[in-house]
Amino acid sequence: MLDANLKTQLKTYLANIRQPIELVASLDDGAKSAEMLSLLTEIAALSDDVTVVRRDDDRRRPSFMIRRTGTDLGVRFAGIPMGHEFTSLVLALLQVGGHPSKLAQDVIQQVRDLDGDYAFETYFSLSCQNCPDVVQALNLMSVINPRISHVAIEGSLFQDEVASRGVMSVPAIFMNGELFASGRMDVEQVLARLDTGSTARAAEKISAKDPFDVLVIGGGPAGAAAAIYAARKGIRTGIAAERFGGQVLDTMSIENFISVQHTEGPKLVANMEQHVAEYGVDLMNLQRAERLIPAREEGGLHEVRLASGASLKARTVILSTGARWRQMNVPGEEAYRNKGVTYCPHCDGPLFRGKRVAVIGGGNSGVEAAIDLAGLVAHVTLIEFDTDLRADAVLQRKLASLPNVKVITSAMTTEVVGDGDRVAGLHYKDRHHGTLHQIELEGIFVQIGLVPNTEWLKDTVALTLRGEIEVDDRGETSLPGIFAAGDVTTVPFKQIVVAMGEGSKASLAAFDHLIRLPVPDAALIAA
Repeated sequence: MLDANLKTQLKTYLANIRQPIELVASLDDGAKSAEMLSLLTEIAALSDDVTVVRRDDDRRRPSFMIRRTGTDLGVRFAGIPMGHEFTSLVLALLQVGGHPSKLAQDVIQQVRDLDGDYAFETYFSLSCQNCPDVVQALNLMSVINPRISHVAIEGSLFQDEVASRGVMSVPAIFMNGELFASGRMDVEQVLARLDTGSTARAAEKISAKDPFDVLVIGGGPAGAAAAIYAARKGIRTGIAAERFGGQVLDTMSIENFISVQHTEGPKLVANMEQHVAEYGVDLMNLQRAERLIPAREEGGLHEVRLASGASLKARTVILSTGARWRQMNVPGEEAYRNKGVTYCPHCDGPLFRGKRVAVIGGGNSGVEAAIDLAGLVAHVTLIEFDTDLRADAVLQRKLASLPNVKVITSAMTTEVVGDGDRVAGLHYKDRHHGTLHQIELEGIFVQIGLVPNTEWLKDTVALTLRGEIEVDDRGETSLPGIFAAGDVTTVPFKQIVVAMGEGSKASLAAFDHLIRLPVPDAALIAA
């Protein structure tokens, strides 16, 4: 299963194992079990510290446990962790084998101090770019704290189980048999749910921080670039982000980032975070901005209040809160969110294998989603509000060649319907004739663009009717000392490379603003 290059890399990694481990397999007579056994055998052949043992003692087959020899410490994979999950497999091998984690020591101690027994199960798909973060976080927590256990389950291999639990979106996380959360989470986010006092403690620490020269709100490409450019000037720089990486974390494939022929969103975000850290930027993740209070006089301090209760102050602020998927805002959409209504075809597509689905939106994202899904599902109906699709011609030609895709234009989705547990269909209105129609299906993938994250900024900076922050050619907003960059602004073409450029420009403009202010008591620029 592993090619020569992958074996060479894996052998190098396995040299870091400090304590021997066993790969304890539970198999049946199926083809997937044979495939799993082949994988485990290949891994064991690369290290004297790894052995394969067949026990057939787990109800999920095929599955295997990575267990530290002579102990009960370990993690389990139900399914074959290849694709995006191969990194999760490698990390689990190393961590169960005693290789230390790079997680911050205070976070490790917080995991150790959790008081309770937690049995986690995570359903993932091999094409889901959001799932590895969850799998890796819970695997690591189970290695750190013996009262935590974790099983990562490949949903497409256990479809009866997926159906019985109503899993229609991944990652889906269950704790002690009950749904715990859906969507991407890291260790700190899981801890925030389990350790209810952690939010208040973090807020207290944040509020005690000294004022920043540049405070960036948002951690996407624009925010990361802004912070790096500011920090390179030697001034005190901070980032407060609800989710560092933003929409890029949900991007499957990036092929237009200049000089990099191909990368994936999570990999790019990891590189951005490392780059930010190298310049000593104070990164405050999992912090959602709730209110902006501009300075009362020139050179004064702006204040940003966070949902956690914390408050930050800064001489300049760069707003880069990005955008989120636009919702249809029709009856039934919210009720059936993650119960058939989804916004990520790459993540959730495999859960709808052999089923009927609809894609809402005829732009590039919608047509690409329909093309991808057509290879998995029984039938795709693409619904576009306009009279014509808006996707690139090459994508439209590919879509037209697929036999299990139907395109409906001039159609307005009016309602999502279901049986109380999951989606059963949708209603749409023919915009030419006014007639109403119903489509029976099991999944709806919404791909109709983005909405800027600016609700918290109303009555402060000037916004357009669409909610975008109005900026000039320097990234300045309507308020002195407040700048903005990226998808949240009026700048056209919402692209990663554009956002990075705009973030850099806004940061340079903020620095230019700072050096023209009255000199504060403390030197602005470090020697």
